[in-house]
Amino acid sequence: MTAEPVGDVVWHEDLGKQKRAGYTVEDVLNLPAGAPRVELSDGVLRVVPSPTGGHQKINWRLVGWLDRHSPKGFEPQMAVGVVIDFDSTLEPDALILHSPVDLGHHFFQPEQVVVAIEIVSPGTRRRDRLEKPGLYAAAGVPHYWRIEQDPMHIFAYDLVKGKYDLVADSSEELVLSAPFEIRLPIRDIAP
Repeated sequence: MTAEPVGDVVWHEDLGKQKRAGYTVEDVLNLPAGAPRVELSDGVLRVVPSPTGGHQKINWRLVGWLDRHSPKGFEPQMAVGVVIDFDSTLEPDALILHSPVDLGHHFFQPEQVVVAIEIVSPGTRRRDRLEKPGLYAAAGVPHYWRIEQDPMHIFAYDLVKGKYDLVADSSEELVLSAPFEIRLPIRDIAP
């Protein structure tokens, strides 16, 4: 992690805490506004890489589509976090939350999350495909979507007995009955 300017002060991680994996959710909540976007993994801060323009376009279009098509009781969001436990957080690309939602918060509890969505980029392949699904499942998030780029393809999973089962995948139209009826044309979110 590199130092980032914060007003007149440069913020940097506490190397002692980082070495002993001593960071907690409380520390993340108290980071200054200018600190880099991070995930907390078993007490260790991990900088979340900035997404590419194509990645951001997919996310922006997806959340817009979900906002227009989600029934009452669901709130699509992007660039907000999920508290997994006292020393772990995740920063999914998008979420569908149970509403009402306090829009003044950056982090949400797993029981508020209906769907966690990750858009896979070269720098996030391993975490988005292998690590994050297990963390979301262990936290009880009922649905997980993974969006692959180039070519665009969405994989949708439902939580069954503590593990995610693939329920749909498509490069043309994602059709789901849960958490609500969804017919998402992939071309509508492509960059």
